Amino acid sequence: MLLRLRISLPDRPGSLGQVTRVLGIAGADITQLVVLERGDGRAVDDFTVYWPDLAPRENLVRSIESVPEVVVEGVWGTREAAGTYPELEILKYITTAGDRALATLIDSVPVLFSADWAAAATERAPRALVHSSWRAPKEITFPPVTPPRPEASSMEGGVHLIAAPLPPLAMTFMLARADGPPFHRIEVHRLTRILEIFLTLPAVERSVARTFRGSTAG
Repeated sequence: MLLRLRISLPDRPGSLGQVTRVLGIAGADITQLVVLERGDGRAVDDFTVYWPDLAPRENLVRSIESVPEVVVEGVWGTREAAGTYPELEILKYITTAGDRALATLIDSVPVLFSADWAAAATERAPRALVHSSWRAPKEITFPPVTPPRPEASSMEGGVHLIAAPLPPLAMTFMLARADGPPFHRIEVHRLTRILEIFLTLPAVERSVARTFRGSTAG
């Protein structure tokens, strides 16, 4: 299975080598490494690894945290194939999706962020759900007020969210992850850029308007 590991480690020579060595000994095959932040003598990295399906994740965490001053902030499943450029592929599909432009975005974004589901609803109360991805719950609670820019938060029970405005469409977009750590500010920035590009694509606003009119007409 593919796993995403968020690891905090000392930002000094040799620390990363120690972590990668331990991962290899434990049986994890590293396919991708993304540096999320560095500062104050620490670094936070996201590793994508292949891990045997039946092997307990706890064994992997124990192995990593055997390295002095190294902390595992989260371990969760991912469907994002390492070494690809998924944003480009998804934006390509969106440009040819016609009236399914927004639905294509919502269905695709959870894969990009190793998240569980995404959804969009009208901005004003009473909110009307426009589209949700297949793993979304039947009842979705959107924030009472849409933030002016994409914003991460965590709910009681451990569900992590990013809520984002879609200003030209008068909608609120939401991305959720029940497993793993809270969304990092780099992930929020990445989603911000994707939504900005999405909203500038030709005919997106018109196609979404047609789709929403069709869904409310029935």
